[in-house]
Amino acid sequence: MLKTLADHLFSFDVEWIPDPHSGLILHGVDLGESGNENHRDSFEALWHSARKNGDPDDHQPYLKTILCRVVSLAGILREKTNGGQASLKLVSLPVDPGDSEKCDEKTILRSFMKSVGRRKPQLVGYNSSQADIPIIIQRAIVNGLPGMGFSERPNKPWEGVDYFDARNSDYSVDLADSMGQFRDRPSLHQAATLSGIPGKIEVSGDSVAEMWLQGKLDQIVAYNEFDAFTTHLLWSRVAHFSGLLSTEQFHEEQQLVRQLLKVEIDHGKVHLEKFVSEWDRLLDLTDQM
Repeated sequence: MLKTLADHLFSFDVEWIPDPHSGLILHGVDLGESGNENHRDSFEALWHSARKNGDPDDHQPYLKTILCRVVSLAGILREKTNGGQASLKLVSLPVDPGDSEKCDEKTILRSFMKSVGRRKPQLVGYNSSQADIPIIIQRAIVNGLPGMGFSERPNKPWEGVDYFDARNSDYSVDLADSMGQFRDRPSLHQAATLSGIPGKIEVSGDSVAEMWLQGKLDQIVAYNEFDAFTTHLLWSRVAHFSGLLSTEQFHEEQQLVRQLLKVEIDHGKVHLEKFVSEWDRLLDLTDQM
């Protein structure tokens, strides 16, 4: 299981949609000037090209990540204080879903890679080695962005921070692989809810493209924040199982998450009230109150 707990740790999740410009470049879809209906045509062209014989006409197959656009990235930043205690902070991009400049994919990727390149945290995700990390890398390259420290690699995994080798580096932690040993991998929803942690609440990844077409980026960001909290809470259980957190520290981590949720709700993120309610319901259901 997990072997290292760094002073900086970032439990994160990324949301993406089919990239309208991929439809324009690869399939000649006219995006026009109006927006969403043309974007819908682009989405359909990309899905159509990925469907296999026998798939329903409305099937939305999983697209290669390079064909997609990052629209949201959220995570829980865990840092050790000078006294040795941990502090938690919610990081959510775009900072303002109503500001088109802050919603630009380049802006989101640049902000993430710049911050990660500076702090060098352990990155913790779910299926991140197969999806989240590749899309960050591929879309940064497509957008012509420098790696800003995120792309730096040591000569050997154990000699430094390496985000490109989840199987050997302690700094790229994929909880799906940790729990499934690269074979029998549960979904995030399954692993979380059975552990008394909120999984998917009302929205799933399959809904994100339609939500974006309807101009509901704020709801995508909210959903992404749910997944960030879910991922961090699941990490704390895996870290406890691995001996990186004592039982006392594990319970303290749960309280830190509750405190962070309260702070964010008090500052206007009222959608997180659903997360708290679902958390309490599942803890009671799984007899872990």
